[in-house]
Amino acid sequence: MLRTGICLVTALAMAGSIVTASAQTTAPAPAPKTSKLKLTKERMKEMRAHWSQNKSKLKACRKDVKAKGLAGDDRWFYIEECMGKS
Repeated sequence: MLRTGICLVTALAMAGSIVTASAQTTAPAPAPKTSKLKLTKERMKEMRAHWSQNKSKLKACRKDVKAKGLAGDDRWFYIEECMGKS
């Protein structure tokens, strides 16, 4: 009986919070910033082809990435920005 009561109270509390949350979201939400595009195979091939033209610069950019400890997409975007600098 105690479990049933606790579950009922929890369900009512969650339902109440959902109702108030939906009432608060009547204003339009701001659009999320998408400054970085999702990487695709084609985009990766283009980036690597561009980077292979200037290997000394790529080596320096990789050293910076390793020093900063970046991984995943952040790593690729940082290398792209680094290669774009003169």
